[in-house]
Amino acid sequence: MALLLNIDTATGYAGVCLSQDSKVLASQSHQHQKDHAAFLQPAIEAIMNEAGYQLKDIDAVAVTGGPGSYTGIRVGLASAKGICYALNKPLIMVNTLAVIANAAIENTPQTDLEKDAVFYAMIDARRMEVFAGMYNQKLLELDNTHALVLDNVFFEGLNCHSKVIFCGDGAQKVEQFTLPFNYSIDYSQHNVNHMVTISKSFFHAKKFSNLAYSEPLYIKDFYQPIKPQ
Repeated sequence: MALLLNIDTATGYAGVCLSQDSKVLASQSHQHQKDHAAFLQPAIEAIMNEAGYQLKDIDAVAVTGGPGSYTGIRVGLASAKGICYALNKPLIMVNTLAVIANAAIENTPQTDLEKDAVFYAMIDARRMEVFAGMYNQKLLELDNTHALVLDNVFFEGLNCHSKVIFCGDGAQKVEQFTLPFNYSIDYSQHNVNHMVTISKSFFHAKKFSNLAYSEPLYIKDFYQPIKPQ
């Protein structure tokens, strides 16, 4: 049974958990985005102690590699790579949007799900822009992760006849629009435990990322306003 360390610092939420196959052995989280770096290492040590394992016992490290906060992604990926380098363990990179979609899937009663339901995961990217990705119930990615502006043109072009469930913190912006009857919003908050089934499947499929060349999924260039002289 694979013992995996899961790290998620890609958004305003941060969490770590230790999982064995699909079971969460220990987890910690917090909601203070500016403190992700200070939170991470003590939290990892705490969950390892709680579960009765040492870092050398893990089989791999899984981390959300983006999209999301530039700083948050770097914090998680740097820590994950450091552990993998030091212990010669494989690295698993998980799309943040897949974790968000999985949270919505797990939080939606099976009786409410239609066979061809689509989960449109969104992360707030400021103003009316979001990072987005579409998934089916089996977490198969239906299009490439992308940045988009939410406006009437987008919804007219979506033209989806299946049930569409918008999820993630970016989905709150959808409230401003008049939606067809088959569109809805899932307000549940994802957490690191929603990574577990994904990291498990990646591990058993040996879907590992290259430690030297793997890069964060930023989607768009970092913007830093110019300070006045």
